[in-house]
Amino acid sequence: MPSPSHAVAQAKQALGVRLREIRLVAGLTGQELGELAGWHSSKVSRIEHGRQTPSDNDIRTWCRHCGAGDQAGDLVASLRTIDEMYVEWRRMQRTGLQRLQQAAVPLYERTTSFRVYEPSLIPGLFQTAEYALALMRAVVAFREIPDDTAQAVEARLQRQKVLDSSGRRCVVILEEAALRNRVGGAEVMAGQLGRLLTVATRPNISLGIIPIRDRAMWPTNGFWIFDEERVLVETLSAELTVTQPREVALYAKAFTELADLASYGPAARTLIASAITALDR
Repeated sequence: MPSPSHAVAQAKQALGVRLREIRLVAGLTGQELGELAGWHSSKVSRIEHGRQTPSDNDIRTWCRHCGAGDQAGDLVASLRTIDEMYVEWRRMQRTGLQRLQQAAVPLYERTTSFRVYEPSLIPGLFQTAEYALALMRAVVAFREIPDDTAQAVEARLQRQKVLDSSGRRCVVILEEAALRNRVGGAEVMAGQLGRLLTVATRPNISLGIIPIRDRAMWPTNGFWIFDEERVLVETLSAELTVTQPREVALYAKAFTELADLASYGPAARTLIASAITALDR
């Protein structure tokens, strides 16, 4: 997977290519479009080559003069994806982890369908207090940020209440490795895996586990799909926010393929029970 900064640069270039195609279809030179829009011709070139990020109004003006007003909405969505897709963890976490947990509450509350893929960790919506505390302490130590883990854990547990609504659906796909990575030690993991068995019985939750032996897709980061609105992807240094409809659809396709690899029901419970048994070894 490319680095977040590289992904942003690629997104800017892709947007510039699409705008250039629109200009060429309209039969306009860069200088002619600049004159129509009241811009210097170099602005057209900088945007097309990804060296300058256009504003929402720039895109609408571009499309209007090129007779492509019907494409403006999709292109503006692409621009907002670029604006939102790369947020450095240090900036988000500069005051600790509690604020980060609370900031996501509005998104969680308006989401009716969660699709979650996690390759190595239990998702926050299913975490026990002990598991979340061990994980957050590791994050605080690694990133050298203020330690407000107790408050952050409480905020995470409060956020889990969104699953109490019968109108919400949560489909979670885990790699078997997520069951076996010992976050917080054997006792913490035993409690966490027991919690996983319990939440998997809820009618609005579907849990699938991809056995290690059946892994067939390429490795990828974990990602969360919120309705059809956006995708969040966590990397070591940043969080990517994807809102462009075509990119959201790509993640949805990947999720479907991952879900096809997963085991469900009794088979999934057997994998969890096996992971619990392995804790005693």
